Amino acid sequence: MPEKLKTALRYYGISPWEIEVLYEFLNFHFTVIQDEIEPDDEDFVSFLNMDIPLPFNEAFFQWFEFKRWEKVKAIFKEIKRRRGGKNALKIKINFSGNPKIIFIVDASDRQLFNNAIEKIDFVLELLPYHLDPKKLPDEISEIVYKFDSKSVRWRLNTASSKNKKYTFSTDSWKEIK
Repeated sequence: MPEKLKTALRYYGISPWEIEVLYEFLNFHFTVIQDEIEPDDEDFVSFLNMDIPLPFNEAFFQWFEFKRWEKVKAIFKEIKRRRGGKNALKIKINFSGNPKIIFIVDASDRQLFNNAIEKIDFVLELLPYHLDPKKLPDEISEIVYKFDSKSVRWRLNTASSKNKKYTFSTDSWKEIK
């Protein structure tokens, strides 16, 4: 039997029960490495950083299985529900690949948080446009999406290359100096 891919969960302020349930869904396809870390963001009571060692694309969702992905999203929403309002929970999902795709969910409103979780899959349709080499700065290795609560959609936030970082605003990339 081939060795499973490894995924990592780094977190604080997440209950053992919540981690166990998430672990069960991920363990079907991955060897899960858990690391409870010290809080490092005073704005959030709970934080979950999840590494997925595969690119963010249609093949991932077919391989991982749609029902399983829906259950993972339900766990994220349940963790938020249990925390209540305000900036109680921040989730960062890191997909490997070239470029690495990262999603950051930190909406304080539960309905907006749930909406963000539900819409992660929809970014797949935008990727060919967002990753068009004619529109991206050179040699980008990482793209970060952040959920925009005002427009209620995922937006390109930052892009990084080996030596430069860019922010996306007004339909273009601008280097951060």
